[in-house]
This record gives sequence, C-alpha cells and structure tokens, in this order.
Amino acid sequence: MTFIETFYNKYNEDGRLKTPYGRVEYETTMHYIRKTIERIRAEKDAPGSPLRVLDIGCAAGVYAIPLMEDGHDVTCVDPVNYHLGRLKQKAARKGLKARTLKGQVPGLKLKDGEPFDLVLMLGPLYHLFTEEDKTAALREGAGFLNGHGRLLAGYIMNEFAVLTYGMLDGHFLLSLRDGKLDRTFHVRNTEEDMFSFDRTEDIFRYTEQAGLTAETVFSQDGPTNYFRQAVAALDEMTFRVYLDYHLAVCERPDLIGAGCHTCTVLKKRPGPG
Repeated sequence: MTFIETFYNKYNEDGRLKTPYGRVEYETTMHYIRKTIERIRAEKDAPGSPLRVLDIGCAAGVYAIPLMEDGHDVTCVDPVNYHLGRLKQKAARKGLKARTLKGQVPGLKLKDGEPFDLVLMLGPLYHLFTEEDKTAALREGAGFLNGHGRLLAGYIMNEFAVLTYGMLDGHFLLSLRDGKLDRTFHVRNTEEDMFSFDRTEDIFRYTEQAGLTAETVFSQDGPTNYFRQAVAALDEMTFRVYLDYHLAVCERPDLIGAGCHTCTVLKKRPGPG
C-alpha cells in the first residue's frame, strides 16, 4: 500500500469540504469549474452541450458527481481504492453510473479514445515532491485535452504552511534546525511529510516548463483557513456575503500566495504556425 493510500484510507476528504472553511474552497472551485465550462462551450459554439471531463485525483467524487449531475461525461481517476468505492456508492444513490480507473499522474495510462474538454487535477500535485514530477504531471494532464480544452491544477501554498505549522503551532525554530525550511523559508518538500508546498513563482515555472499558459489563477480559500473558528461562527447570510467578498478578490496577485490552496486554469500554448 502506498503512503497516499494509507493516508486517505483514514482521512475524510469529503468531510473537510463540508466544514464552513472547506465550503469556501469547494464553492469557489465549483464556481471556476462551471465558469471554465461556459468558456469552453463558447469556444466550441456549443451552448449547453455536455463536456468530456477527466477528474484525476477525484477522491470520493466531490467535484465529479455534481458534474455528472450537470450532464457531463466524467471519467474518474484516483490511486485510492476506498475513494473509488465510495464514489461508486454515492453515484449509485443518485442514479448515476461512475466510470472509474485506479491511477495517478505522472504515469497515467488511458485507453485510446476522444480527448477531453476539461481535465481536473485538484489534488495530485499536493503529493508530488520534485519539480520534474510536477512538470511531468502537468504535461501529461494537458496531453489528454482537445484543442479547446482546459486543465485545472491545484496547489498548497508555502506561506500557509510556514505561518500555521511554523508559527501558530510553534514549530518554527525546530523546522529551521531540522532543515525543513531553506534559507528563503521555503519548505523542503519531502515525501515523508505527505504534502508539498509551493510559491506562486514555483507554480508559474512548472506551467511554463509544461508548455502551458495560465489563463486564470485564483486562491480557492484565501485567508479562510487562518480564522476557521470565525468562519464557523457566521450565520448563513453572513457566510454568503463573506463568500461574495472572497470571490471578488480571489484573483488578486497580492493575496494568492498567502492563502492555503491555489488553482490555475491552464490551456495549451499554440504550436508553431
């Protein structure tokens, strides 16, 4: 069993995204997924048409199932059998049939078929620990796209890790002594830590090396995770206003790097000629 399987067999990812702070990440991400779908439809001159979607790192279907309910043709990929089993159960309860495949990037093999309009990679890059692997994963994901296609790739941000684990949890000096932080205070990404952490300049470098263009970059949760208790205390009306605020500022470059989760909407660069 891989370290990813061991971790996620015990971790409730669906539950995290149902918490008040997780709802901000979920609703923001769904907002941009649906916005991207409308952009693709407009380019294809096919309003309202279903898209072919590949969800790599689908977990238990938190994004895949709503997209299936919207009528899209979704192929779900995850390295964790427990996730795929839960996804099938949840889909069946809604009268949906989930198409699932065990796998991960880089190294994902799909049977020959039509390319996809939309590829989601909203978790796989969290668990890759070298620049080469992250670039390869992006390149591989983009290779499944058609000419109008978009790839959404998610990251966990470096400063969130330093400020929460380092400062709030009291591990700052220990992390420096143990070499977990380099001289620029960038987390040294190692597999034993389960998650890897990036800065915006890292994200743009991976994107460039993979031959992609960042159409949109947004923070999925902004400052939300720094004051989870305050967000949890909001009534529903105030929560919706807070979410409106977040959506209004989540693309601001001066805020993106300080949030917990960042997502890029990517497209392939045109070839020569």
